[in-house]
Amino acid sequence: MAKIGKDQTSTVYQMEGFEGRYEDLDGYTIGFETYTADADPAPLFAGLPGDRCQCPHWGVVLKGSLIYNHADGSQDVIGAGEAYYVGPGHLPVLTAGTEIVEFSPTDALAKTMEVVLRNLEAFTAAAAG
Repeated sequence: MAKIGKDQTSTVYQMEGFEGRYEDLDGYTIGFETYTADADPAPLFAGLPGDRCQCPHWGVVLKGSLIYNHADGSQDVIGAGEAYYVGPGHLPVLTAGTEIVEFSPTDALAKTMEVVLRNLEAFTAAAAG
């Protein structure tokens, strides 16, 4: 059986308002995410099909709430104590005070994160001027 604790993860992303800790376990990435500021990261998904996240996720909201906007115009709000599944073609909206544990297929997540990180680098470089 594979397992991991938040403080045992090998990959950590930190930026203002966000911390994500990740580890691949047998082809699935376990993500421990904490949001300390409201954010709409939609621009980071530009370049993916439909400019939306194409990776499915399963998760549990531990604190706060998580919002997913879908291509058909619908929206899901997941609150503390609720488990969820979101398929490809979504955009997250992050709310301050939220903590989640999320499970994603590692290969699909890597393809998405390649675009997200490239966009983040471009935005950071443009802001630095």
